[in-house]
Amino acid sequence: MPAKLLVIDDDPNIRDVIGFAVQAAGFECTFAEDGARGLAMAQAGGVDLVILDIGLPEMDGLEVCKALRKTSDVPILFLTARDDEIDRVLGMEIGGDDYVTKPFSPRELVARIKAILRRAGAGPVDDTSGVLQQGALTLDTGRHVCRFDGAEVALTNSEFSLLRVLMEQPDHVVKRPDLTDAVYGTNIHVSDRTVDSHIRNLRRKLADAGCADGIVTLHGVGLRMGSCRTA
Repeated sequence: MPAKLLVIDDDPNIRDVIGFAVQAAGFECTFAEDGARGLAMAQAGGVDLVILDIGLPEMDGLEVCKALRKTSDVPILFLTARDDEIDRVLGMEIGGDDYVTKPFSPRELVARIKAILRRAGAGPVDDTSGVLQQGALTLDTGRHVCRFDGAEVALTNSEFSLLRVLMEQPDHVVKRPDLTDAVYGTNIHVSDRTVDSHIRNLRRKLADAGCADGIVTLHGVGLRMGSCRTA
């Protein structure tokens, strides 16, 4: 079954460009012209990925993302016309999976969509299933569920994929470029700020769940798993 995408953008030209590109790539696509309608459509379910413009009428994209993250972990790809990188990082910190800056290449957009869907479980990243464990932290890769000391920890797809790469080799230090390539692929450029945002959010969520030492940074070397013991 083709993945179903929801495009939320108030510019009809942008909607046309995206619609043509993603449908040519084999995806199904529906559209919303403003944030409020887009949020309602996303909350109704049946969507595999949301392409979300930041500058929207009625309700801007960041607010849509915040509201949607209260009930859904559907992947979100931000579109932004702003050059201010703070906006992009903020989008990542409130639960976005990736972003593309306007004007964008339709080919790059499709490549990023495919990468996000792979991380969400529609491709090689999730070809094998099982339960990974480090201390009291478990990652059920088949069911896409993270738990610490039995309590579920809600993660975005990007956060889940980052944690999975680290937990698959918990005693090894993973260099930052290798971690980025394992999650996003080697053909897509992802800024350090984006990766840092995902890692920061992942650390915060683990710490809030009681796993204070979930991810350890070896400065100048890379990242590895901590002991993940209960207090």
